[in-house]
Amino acid sequence: MTFSFTEGHSDPTVQPVPASVVQQVDAADTTLSNPRRAVISIGANLGNRLETLQGAIDALEDTPGVRIKAVSPVYETEPWGVDPGSQPSYFNAVVVLKTTLPPSSLLERAHAVEEAFHRVREERWGARTIDVDIVAYADVVSDDPVLTLPHPRAHERAFVLAPWHDVEPEAQLPGRGPVATLLDTVTRDGVAPRKDLELRLPE
Repeated sequence: MTFSFTEGHSDPTVQPVPASVVQQVDAADTTLSNPRRAVISIGANLGNRLETLQGAIDALEDTPGVRIKAVSPVYETEPWGVDPGSQPSYFNAVVVLKTTLPPSSLLERAHAVEEAFHRVREERWGARTIDVDIVAYADVVSDDPVLTLPHPRAHERAFVLAPWHDVEPEAQLPGRGPVATLLDTVTRDGVAPRKDLELRLPE
């Protein structure tokens, strides 16, 4: 944050902001007070998939009130809910973050990231440049149709559970139980780790 002032300002009600206050405001954007933990799943199967995923991670990190804490390995996944071979494969990953944003604001940011990467919502299970889904937010369990928490299908998706388990082996999906246990109940067919690819944790 930067402030500029004109020397010899004639308005006596306008006082320069002390440098110490400016520093405090800047610091407030880099340290979160009473943050909540959230887990976000990202996926892409159009364009430069790895570059798009990294761009989404960086965009989330650039959000005031959000700090990325962990980024999972990349998985390559056959498209869900469509005929085999009808779409390119996905690159998927999971991001763990801390945030002071409420769930509704975090959802708005997720949608803004999708729009920035030209996500088009024309058909269910359609190919997409980027998909940003909130998997879990703290221990919240909600059936709100705008944002159901946790994600209503996360417990049955290996492309969510496997990367999440990689970065948080002891993680729990609220209302469903340990991620490790859930992962044992789903098939990993068509979900393969890409050890030759890597996403960067924002600095």
